[in-house]
Amino acid sequence: MTSARDLQNKPIRRVVIAGGGTAGWMAAAALSRTLGKVLDITLIESEEIGTVGVGEATIPTLVTFHRLLDIKEQEYMSAVKGTIKLGISFENWLDEGHRYIHSFGISGKDHWSAGFQHFWMRGQKLGIASGYEDYCVELKAALEDKFAHLPRGGINYAYHMDASLYARFLRKLSQDHGARRIEGKIVEVETDEASGFITALKLADGSTVEGDLFIDCTGFRALLIGKTLGVGFEDWSHWLFNDSALATQTLAVRDAVPYTRAIAGKSGWQWRIPLQHRVGNGIVYSSKHMSDDEARHEFLSSVEGEIIKDPWPVRFKPGQRKKSWEKNCIALGLAGSFIEPLESTTIHLIQRGIVHLLRMFPQVVAQPDIDQYNATLDSELQHVRDFVVMHYHLTNRRDSQYWRDIQDMEIPATLKHRIDLFRETGKVFRQAEELFAENSWVQVMMGQGVMPKQYHPTADVMSEPDLKRFLDDIRRNVDSTVKALPQHQAYIDQYCPGPREPAPVSAG
Repeated sequence: MTSARDLQNKPIRRVVIAGGGTAGWMAAAALSRTLGKVLDITLIESEEIGTVGVGEATIPTLVTFHRLLDIKEQEYMSAVKGTIKLGISFENWLDEGHRYIHSFGISGKDHWSAGFQHFWMRGQKLGIASGYEDYCVELKAALEDKFAHLPRGGINYAYHMDASLYARFLRKLSQDHGARRIEGKIVEVETDEASGFITALKLADGSTVEGDLFIDCTGFRALLIGKTLGVGFEDWSHWLFNDSALATQTLAVRDAVPYTRAIAGKSGWQWRIPLQHRVGNGIVYSSKHMSDDEARHEFLSSVEGEIIKDPWPVRFKPGQRKKSWEKNCIALGLAGSFIEPLESTTIHLIQRGIVHLLRMFPQVVAQPDIDQYNATLDSELQHVRDFVVMHYHLTNRRDSQYWRDIQDMEIPATLKHRIDLFRETGKVFRQAEELFAENSWVQVMMGQGVMPKQYHPTADVMSEPDLKRFLDDIRRNVDSTVKALPQHQAYIDQYCPGPREPAPVSAG
């Protein structure tokens, strides 16, 4: 009989992934590509159980993830009907009719002691600086619907993609590198009585799949980490009111733009995500402020193009597991956390969980590894949470009870400090490995109406003529770069040639 100590000191050779979808197949692809020669990797999924199926917008970290896995971009984009994303267009967030873009680029040139925004603010004060968007290639290109790959990583970008096709793409990659897929529905999670470790997953056909390390990708059900191991959930709904969504797909009525649209409404917001063959659409809303029927009416009355799939509902609770790793189980994706899709961070957080696991993959399950993993993921999740909450907090809207209630909420102290610091001094300080860099905070805070009261004295070191030349040179370089770029749709047509008929629609 195996003792509890023996079980905890057992070498990790068999990894079992519970659930497919984006989270499961990203984990399988990364593990098989990097550790497939020393691990036995099995993924269990059931065709009976659908996925949420709305994760179609990404951020630039996915480009890096694909490079690590040696994924060829053209092959990937053709497979997932992908388009390019340079940022997010936020419409009606500060006020109805107002728009700004949070782009993925770097604005201007920083000095080691101060970010570019300080030089721009002095230029504004002197009347020699134009709009902030004129100093960022990605932002200006997004406004003009342009894109092309540039030498030496000269343009930062992400993707819009069909999430179901992405899972299918990663499944093939994983299986090519030795991962095994089992079709089946998990009906029981077996644990060791002494240690509490998971030992096997029992399937509906009576078979069992044993493992040493288990990855929970069972979505909101959290079958392993929550239901079996009893790890609680920290609810963030007092900061993030939205708990419901409707999603659908429509035929495109215009060329694909290189950005996601986030359009604020009375009690939530809507997304528009252009793919090669269709457009992903959705409404995210607070069920306390809008009924399902009201949401459906508002959503369908504003959707453009012929609907090719009936809207499907998604219920969620914003927050995180109190532990992402417990005993020999790690939660990825919706089993571990969900903030909301506003800044397209869901796939990124899956990726970060996988990367951290790979960096510290243990020979045997050890508590120091578990503690470090949980602390790292906890910090990253709270950083993303604060960034998303900021969009709601910084608004002038008072036109519905939803927006009025948002104004009455007390924001996290960590976020309050960041906003106060920027408002008073124009400064943004980024902690190690935080997702959103200085320019992201600057673009969103200024886009949402926060203009700093002062700038760093480093900006005063330049004479006015030198500052003007500095700003003019940056603006000219941005203008000339963007002018030379082709239209985004034309570039995609050339980069990913092929038919544009709608792809088969999978279950949501």
